[in-house]
Amino acid sequence: MKMVILYDNYPYKKGLLTGWGFSCLIEAEGKRILFDTGGDGHILLHNMRSLAIDPKAIDLVVLSHPHGDHTGGLSALMGVNQKVTVFLPRSFPKGFKEDIRRLGGEVKEISGPSQIWDGFYSTGEMGGWIKEQSLVIHTPKGMVIITGCAHPGVVNIIRRAKETWRKEVLLVLGGFHLAWAGEREIKGIVSDFKRLGVRYAAPCHCSGDLAREVFRKVYGQNFIEVGVGKEIRIEELN
Repeated sequence: MKMVILYDNYPYKKGLLTGWGFSCLIEAEGKRILFDTGGDGHILLHNMRSLAIDPKAIDLVVLSHPHGDHTGGLSALMGVNQKVTVFLPRSFPKGFKEDIRRLGGEVKEISGPSQIWDGFYSTGEMGGWIKEQSLVIHTPKGMVIITGCAHPGVVNIIRRAKETWRKEVLLVLGGFHLAWAGEREIKGIVSDFKRLGVRYAAPCHCSGDLAREVFRKVYGQNFIEVGVGKEIRIEELN
């Protein structure tokens, strides 16, 4: 299994475009699942072409929450792949779901913790004012948790996954929503990661520079630098 960052505001690989938002492609056992679509379809498709990824080969799309920096690339993707199935929180606007169906896609609504595909699960809707789901992938080495913006709290998301599936956490990847947090709060969250047994941390998007540096300092070799074009292979993680 491998994950490739297709959209992020942090650069990593030369020749790719950055933008405020997030999108990650997961490839496993012949299946291609796209988690979020970034904020701009042009950027998303440019990066996919540059990485030799065929948009028509995407089987499923999982959307974390309805903010434009996570859903803005969907219409462009569906312009070349109309038959994609989109898994989204039930609380998404009705008009958004209708637009997907009008473009030829299938909508799957998520409320509680749910299986999306063999080995792929949703935490279910979490949070109050902003409802959000995260993707949980079961691997032989532990769970991989991918977050969009972590509005419900990244530690709360980890706890939900551990309480639901009773497995160890190999990696947490994505936006941790800490760009506006102070150092004391960030250090407390990093301590919670350690206490919850998270072995690898890969903050990006809305995590903020300070949070990335604190995670880097604490996690050392188990901190993963993330940006557009970064590829993470599960077999390379201990």
